[in-house]
Amino acid sequence: MRFDIITIFPKIFDGFLNESLLARAQKKGIIKINVHNLRKWTKDKHQTVDDKPYGGGVGMVMKVEPIYKAVETLRKSFRLKASGSRPKASKTRVILFSPRGKRFDQKTVKRLAKYENLILICGRYEGVDERVAQYVADEVISIGDYVLNGGEVAAMAVIETVSRMIPAFIAKQESAQKFDHAQYTRPEVFELGKKKIAVPKVLLSGDHEKIAEWRNKHSKTQ
Repeated sequence: MRFDIITIFPKIFDGFLNESLLARAQKKGIIKINVHNLRKWTKDKHQTVDDKPYGGGVGMVMKVEPIYKAVETLRKSFRLKASGSRPKASKTRVILFSPRGKRFDQKTVKRLAKYENLILICGRYEGVDERVAQYVADEVISIGDYVLNGGEVAAMAVIETVSRMIPAFIAKQESAQKFDHAQYTRPEVFELGKKKIAVPKVLLSGDHEKIAEWRNKHSKTQ
């Protein structure tokens, strides 16, 4: 699986990509993650990626041209790596992040994990020229009903959740598709003021069947 991130703030991803499981998976070649500075695809000396919105309004809007050029450059590189033949459309998916997009959930995670290449477009400012959503991206995704400063956090969510679906990314693959059940560790009894809060007795019983039932009850598999 390969992820290509298009952003105007590439350093945001430094810590995220170089720690823990993502760093390990990249070293092992399980996944490949490339961060691209959108300004590389601008044509003026100021490397302009935004402009004033038509119709008026506050803020700036990200331009369609550099985003289109970035995506087409990546698509071309995929074709070259496919020995000169155009790869099937199903192998690559271009995603734009927007609060107006389709809600991101575990079902979407499983669907995206079937692709070989994911191109993630991170918007900024007051938004992205609508022609990107209409003619450049394959789909528009929202990670929630709230507004972020940009698409970088959303891209991180996609990378981490989709990577978990890839065999060998995590040791126990069955946990990749399951929401966490309630977890407890030592001490057995936690004293909170005068109140004593104990671990559920079933987890101390040694009865693996009952423990499994309890965990299934307190988790959700997608």
